[in-house]
Amino acid sequence: MKEHAFRLTKGQDLKIELEKYIKENNIKAGVIASCVGCLYEAVIRNAGGKDCIKLEKNLEIVSSTGTFSSDGCHIHISVSDEELNTYGGHLKEGCLVNTTAEIVILELEDYTFTREMDETTGYKELVIRKK
Repeated sequence: MKEHAFRLTKGQDLKIELEKYIKENNIKAGVIASCVGCLYEAVIRNAGGKDCIKLEKNLEIVSSTGTFSSDGCHIHISVSDEELNTYGGHLKEGCLVNTTAEIVILELEDYTFTREMDETTGYKELVIRKK
């Protein structure tokens, strides 16, 4: 296992920067170990897989988890606002970092993750292969 740690700053798009980092570092299988920080704008898809909400206010990242492959990523995020209301779902582009996002990724060097169409779900799903 190999560790990666980096920080994003104001205005960077969380999803775009995560995917960029994965490609630049040729990570074939990875997971988010930690992601803390804050956003000033967030776009999160609901559990139904079709609708998104857009939040335009100060938000704390209270949780994030997900898997990465060279075929893409599957990331969930939870954020809370100043009244401690919490929102969670699928991370979409448009989640803009406020002051910081501190990220730790674990690269699973003994595995390769791919995303392949699963006819039963209608989505490209994670396929795990041990090297």
